Amino acid sequence: MTGQSGDGGDLFDDIGTAQRSNPPMPSPSAPLAVRMRPTSLEEVVGQDHLLGERSPLRRLIAGSGGSSVLLYGPPGTGKTTMASLISQATGGSFEALSALSAGVKEVRAVIDVARRRLIQGQQTVLFIDEVHRFSKTQQDALLDAVENRIVLLVAATTENPSFSVVAPLLSRSLVLQLRSLTDDDIKDVVARAVADPRGLDGSVELSEEALDHLVAVAGGDARRALTALEASADGSDGETVTVADVEAAIDRAAVRYDRSGDQHYDVTSAFIKSMRGSDVDAALHYLARMLSAGEDPRFIARRLMIHASEDVGMADPTALQTAVAAAQVVQLVGMPEAKLALAQATIHIATAPKSGSVTSALGAAMTDISSGKAGAVPSHLRDGHYAGAKKLGNAVGYRFPHDDPDGVLAQQYAPDTLVGVDYYLPTDHGFERELGPRVGRLRSIVRGLAGRARRR
Repeated sequence: MTGQSGDGGDLFDDIGTAQRSNPPMPSPSAPLAVRMRPTSLEEVVGQDHLLGERSPLRRLIAGSGGSSVLLYGPPGTGKTTMASLISQATGGSFEALSALSAGVKEVRAVIDVARRRLIQGQQTVLFIDEVHRFSKTQQDALLDAVENRIVLLVAATTENPSFSVVAPLLSRSLVLQLRSLTDDDIKDVVARAVADPRGLDGSVELSEEALDHLVAVAGGDARRALTALEASADGSDGETVTVADVEAAIDRAAVRYDRSGDQHYDVTSAFIKSMRGSDVDAALHYLARMLSAGEDPRFIARRLMIHASEDVGMADPTALQTAVAAAQVVQLVGMPEAKLALAQATIHIATAPKSGSVTSALGAAMTDISSGKAGAVPSHLRDGHYAGAKKLGNAVGYRFPHDDPDGVLAQQYAPDTLVGVDYYLPTDHGFERELGPRVGRLRSIVRGLAGRARRR
């Protein structure tokens, strides 16, 4: 359920390389997020896709699995919680290392201790936080211990392990991807913390508006939500924590933005129209508004990819490349760093020359299809790679363009009913200024003497 916000460790910030049997129960003075760490599988919120009845992770937490695991996901999704529950289930000793402070020496020291314990029949669960920060040498130092089950490794990373963990360690471990918690998950986490004796024990109530703001601030990170809740409750003058208390505690105004209501559609529409209208500053404002409200960055990335083609198109073909790259950054790097890539793509699309020719061209072609103007594929273009094809006239007479010095020659490609129809009409904006004359020359060559194009 819980995990630490940011790139640091999830929950065991105070754990170094000291030996311990199981993580101790937190003291009443510990941070709320630590006190509310799940102590059983029933308290885990989210990650249903990994906790099915016979799933490897559930078996590990139940103490019946023996595979090492790499837990990959955003902060605050439960990576350290899973490690703690696995340790409790195995009844073994728990060791935690942080890749931010531990080196090969510390890794080998833990393995030596684990080897001695194993002789006595005791399993060691080794939790390594931010494993992607380990060097190749540090990761290689784990291989023998993992392969021979001297330790049961539970490693956590916020980065895609396919790019940050050495292949031998990947092959010896199960890779399980945790997902950001949903709004409903975060609400459950907050509600439990308000009522639970380990948490606020019902000492305050939470207004609906304050709860919504906490959910937006969390961005799918349970630790962030609980940290903000604790600060808000400490700063509240009354028995009810209001949105003003939350704003004051975290120094961030509530953004009036309902991700399932009118504000979502209004702000999204304004974002799109600002990019289309080349107002880069307004586009950045609406982007920041969505991000501040906790909008799913994948949703934003999808809109950017769509409008790179819809509103820019061939006037600047690199806009789509930038948008796709931003979507990959969202997937591979995650938030908050991916915000920069989304901003870069927004700026690119907003400042690029605009053309709706891609949309118009496809729309015109689809209109003809829907009105029945499909026509038979010319026989010389049909598949000729099967017995009897040539007897049917398939592929007979096809001219291979690469045999021509210019790489283009006269030949009918469209069905008979659509010969000479122009779907793509380049503008004189950006790259299409150069592309337009080329398209005209290509049509005149392909269509030959009978190729006088009739405009739609």
